[in-house]
Amino acid sequence: MLLQEFKWKEVTQAREPVLVDFWASWCPPCRAMNPVIEALAQDFKVCKVNVDTNQELAAHYGVSSIPTLLIFKDGKIAARYVGVTPEATLRAEMERLSRT
Repeated sequence: MLLQEFKWKEVTQAREPVLVDFWASWCPPCRAMNPVIEALAQDFKVCKVNVDTNQELAAHYGVSSIPTLLIFKDGKIAARYVGVTPEATLRAEMERLSRT
């Protein structure tokens, strides 16, 4: 499931892991991650947060470089990745967190 807008409840109350992608349209590495994010959204809950329109939220989570990928589990940050990250790395982490 791909959520185009950060929905606090969807992330903080989810029992399963949720991948939150902090991105911007002007960011080439963010655009490079789009196919990865879309592929992961086929199997997991994924939320995209545009840092240009959600600056306060990005600041709240200490996002200073993009793309920043946060994986939430039970309302808490369980993993953080900054920069282009391989799909296999993210998928393995999401699968691991799904089992715990």
